[in-house]
Amino acid sequence: MTREQVQHLLSGDTTNKTSRVVTVFLVGLIILNVIAVIIESVDGIYIVYKSWFDAFEIFSVAIFTLEYVLRLWACTILPAYNHPMTGRLRFAFTPLALVDLFAILPSLLTWGGIDLRTLRVVRLARIARIAKLGHYSKALKLMGHVIHNKSHELAISLILMLFMLILASSLMYVVEQEHQPEAFSSIPSTMWWAVATLTTVGYGDVTPVTAVGKVLGAIIAIIGIGLFALPAGIVAAGFVEIHEKNFNKQLSHCPHCGKALDEDKTHPETSRR
Repeated sequence: MTREQVQHLLSGDTTNKTSRVVTVFLVGLIILNVIAVIIESVDGIYIVYKSWFDAFEIFSVAIFTLEYVLRLWACTILPAYNHPMTGRLRFAFTPLALVDLFAILPSLLTWGGIDLRTLRVVRLARIARIAKLGHYSKALKLMGHVIHNKSHELAISLILMLFMLILASSLMYVVEQEHQPEAFSSIPSTMWWAVATLTTVGYGDVTPVTAVGKVLGAIIAIIGIGLFALPAGIVAAGFVEIHEKNFNKQLSHCPHCGKALDEDKTHPETSRR
C-alpha cells in the first residue's frame, strides 16, 4: 500500500467506502475505550473481568500504535511535511499527532516497566483517547480552526480574566482578612472565592460579611458576567466569519462545475443571465 493510499484511508473521507469503514471502526474503538475506562473504575466489575479488560487494552494499543505509525509514515505526501526527516518531525508535534501519541504512551510506558505512581492513574489517563475523535469530526476541526484564528483575541481575554481574578482576590483579602482570617487567610486562598464569584457559580462556602465586602462582591459578580462571557463571544464571532467566508466562496464559484465565475466571463451559467 502506497503513502497516498494510507493517507487517504486515514483521512476520514466519508465519500470513500473503505475510508468510511476505517473511520467508523476507529471511532467505535475510541468510544469503547472511554466506556471501558469508566467501567473499570468499578472495582467489583474490574476484578472479575480483569483479563478481558487487559486483552481489550492490548488490542486497542496495538491498533492505535499502528495508526500512529502509519500517519507518521504517510505524512510526507502532504506539502507541509514533504521532507522525510524534518517533515515527519514537524508532523509529530502537531496537536492531533501529539494526541495520538499521548493516547498510547501511558500503556507503553507501563508495559516497559516504568512506574507511573499507580496503575489506576495510568488507566484513567487513557480516557484522553476521546480527544482522538478530533481526527474524524468536522465540527471539532472547525472548532480548532476558529480557536486558531481567534487565538490573539482569546489570549487577551484570558489575560483580562487573570488580571481581574488577581485584583478581586487582592481587594477582598484586604477588606475581609481582619474579620474572617480563616476564610480569607491569604490572596491565593481568596482566589477560590474570586473564581466562584466571577463565574457567578457562587457556592456560598465563603462569603463576605462586611458591608464593604458585600458591595465589592456584588460589583465583582456583575463584572464577571461580561468578562467570562467574552471568550464565548469571540468564538461565536469566529464561527460567523468562517460561515460568511464559505458562503462568499460558494457565490463566487459555479455550483455546477466549481469554476470561479470571475475567471471566465463567458461561463455558460453567467452568460444566460
